[in-house]
Amino acid sequence: MTTVYGLKNCDTCKKATKWLDRFDVAHNFVDYRDAKPTPEMLVDWAGKLGGFEAMVNKSSTTWRQLPDNRKAAASDAEWKLLLREYPQLIRRPLVVTDDGTITQGFSDNGFKKRFGIE
Repeated sequence: MTTVYGLKNCDTCKKATKWLDRFDVAHNFVDYRDAKPTPEMLVDWAGKLGGFEAMVNKSSTTWRQLPDNRKAAASDAEWKLLLREYPQLIRRPLVVTDDGTITQGFSDNGFKKRFGIE
């Protein structure tokens, strides 16, 4: 089953889950704030998405309000700590399928390609 990670009040997450419902793609939705990703999950996601920096939404209000020293995470341990403390920094939605494939973001065409829908 597909798991969608995001925030309940995120418009993009809502669009993604509505799309999955419309095309009958079985999925679970997990809110980052209710169920924070484990350090192991963060490491796995970062490895598949091109590193921790690639996972972070740097245009978010949360990111802009962080002190500069927190934005300059220099190690995986610092990134894990930051993303556990502020899971809303993770670009969303983050979509994980049973085969281990992970993607971030939503677009109609991207999801059609991802889920093999013509």
